[in-house]
Amino acid sequence: MATHPTAGPSGPASEPDPAPSPRPAPAPGEHAAHGPSSEPPAGPALCLVTGAGGYIGGRLVPELLGAGHRVRCLARTPSHLRDHPWADQVDVVRGDVTDADSLRPAFRDVEVAYYLVHSMGSGHGFEETDRLAARTFAREARAAGVRRIVYLGGLTPAGVPEQELSPHLRSRAEVGRILLDSGVPTTVLRAAVVIGSGSASFEMLRYLTERLPVMVTPSWVGTRVQPIAVRDVLRYLVGSAAMPPDVNRTFDIGGPDVLTYREMMMRYAEVAGLPRRLIVPVPMLTPRLSSQWIGLVTPVPAALARPLAESLRYEVVCAEHDIAEHVPDPPGTPVSFDQALALALQRVREAGVATRWSSASLPGAPSDPLPTDPDWAGGSLYSDERERTVEAGPQELWQVIEGIGGENGWYSFPLAWAVRGWSDRLVGGVGLRRGRRDAQRLRVGDALDFWRVEEIERGSLLRLRAEMRLPGLAWLEMRAERDDTGRTRYRQRALFHPRGLAGQLYWWSVAPFHAVVFGGMARNIARTAEKAAANLPATTPRA
Repeated sequence: MATHPTAGPSGPASEPDPAPSPRPAPAPGEHAAHGPSSEPPAGPALCLVTGAGGYIGGRLVPELLGAGHRVRCLARTPSHLRDHPWADQVDVVRGDVTDADSLRPAFRDVEVAYYLVHSMGSGHGFEETDRLAARTFAREARAAGVRRIVYLGGLTPAGVPEQELSPHLRSRAEVGRILLDSGVPTTVLRAAVVIGSGSASFEMLRYLTERLPVMVTPSWVGTRVQPIAVRDVLRYLVGSAAMPPDVNRTFDIGGPDVLTYREMMMRYAEVAGLPRRLIVPVPMLTPRLSSQWIGLVTPVPAALARPLAESLRYEVVCAEHDIAEHVPDPPGTPVSFDQALALALQRVREAGVATRWSSASLPGAPSDPLPTDPDWAGGSLYSDERERTVEAGPQELWQVIEGIGGENGWYSFPLAWAVRGWSDRLVGGVGLRRGRRDAQRLRVGDALDFWRVEEIERGSLLRLRAEMRLPGLAWLEMRAERDDTGRTRYRQRALFHPRGLAGQLYWWSVAPFHAVVFGGMARNIARTAEKAAANLPATTPRA
C-alpha cells in the first residue's frame, strides 16, 4: 500500500447526562453510532498512524505530537522514517495494513487509528487491494478495542451513482463504508483538492500554470471544486481524535472558496506574479489523454495524474460543514485558496517543504534492498565501479554527493539522463522530474528524480534504488572516504540485477555507454568537490 493525499482536542470533556436520551436517526452519510455515551474522550491518546512516510501522514505526526498525543507509526520499512525530525519521538513498528499478524502488535493499547493509505495508481487490481486492506484494518482495530478510526477519503459528487465514479473515487468511498461498518466509531473526512507545498494537486496546478502561458485544456477546467489548505486538513485530522463515541459518520471538508480549475490556474498566476494565462478548453481531451498531457508537463507521473484528472470530471463541492461542531474553526480558518497558495509558494521558495507527493513509494516500484552478501546467490548481479582520488576533504566531497540530482543534475552527459527520463515517462514511469524535497539535505526514503534514497551514512555513503521502469533492479552507490595514505577517495558503484532475458539484453545494450555516463559522473563529482575546496566558483560540470 502507498500513501498519496492543527488543533488539539475540540474542548474539555463534558459531564455525562443523568440519563441517556434517545438518539436521533443517523443523518445522510451517517451510520449507526457505537459506544454507550456521547461524552468526548479526555486527555492525550496513543495514536497509530499508517502512511507516516507519505504526504499527509508525514505532516500529521508532528501535529499529533504537538497536541500532546503519543504516536506509533506503522511502516513496511521502518528505516525509511528514521531521518524525519520527529523520528525519536515516536514508536515505529514494522507492518502492513493487509497483514493481520503485523497489525495485532501495532494496535496494542492504541486508542485512535489513522488510516492514510491507498493503492492509487497500482494497476487494475487496486480496488480489491484497498478492499482487503480496509477490511483487515477494521477487523483488527475492533478486536484490539480501538476507540476511533480516522480516515481521509475523497469528496464525491452529489447525485452521481457510485458505479459511474472513477475507480479511484469509487474505491475511496468503499473504504470509508467498510471502516464506518467496522463496529469502531469512525470519522471519514472527505476532501477534494488539497493545496499545500509538495501536494500532488498543488504541483500539478503549479507546473501547468508556470510552464504554459497558453494552454489547450480538457473540458474539466470548467468544473467547480472546493479546494482545502493542507493545514486545515491536518487541523481536522487532529481534532477528530477527540470526537465523542456516538459520532460515526462522514464529514465534507473544504476551504471557503468554490472555484473552477480554470479560475484556480488564473488565481495561481496572480498570486505567483505571473502574466495572465490564456486557457482554451477543448472537449476531446479525456482523463486518459489529460493524464498523459499532465505527465509530460508536470513532475506528476501519468499513473498518479489520471485519478486526479478523473476526480475533476464532476463538481465536487461540500454539502455540509458539520465538522465545525466537533472541531471548531479558529479565527482565520478555513484558510482561503489564495492564502493557501501563498503559504505553499513561500515554503517552496524557502526550501521548507516537509513532505511531497513523492514521499510515498509508488505502488509497483521496486523495494528490494541491495543484496549485501558478497557471495549472494540470487542470480546475476552486474556492476560498474569507479574510483577517483580527490584533492579535497571528505566533507567537501560529501556535500557534492548529497546535493546530486534535481537542479544540480547528475554530473555527466545531461542529454543521456534527459532521454532516459523521457523514455521512462513514455512507458508510465516517474521520469527524471520529481526532483528533490530539499536542495541540500537528503533523508532515507526521499524521492530523488527517478531514484529513491535507500541508505545514508551521513558523510560517507549514499545509496539510491532505481524507481524507473526496468527489466530488473538497480542501485547507485556513492562513497566519500579516506584511503590508506589519508587522501580523500571517491567510490562509485552502479549495480543491476536483471530479470530474465530482457534484463540481460538491457544491461549489455547500455554497457557501452557506461564509460561516458558513469565515468563522467565520477570525474565531475571529484572536480566539483575540488573546486569547492579551492573556493572556486561553484559551477556544476556537465561532461
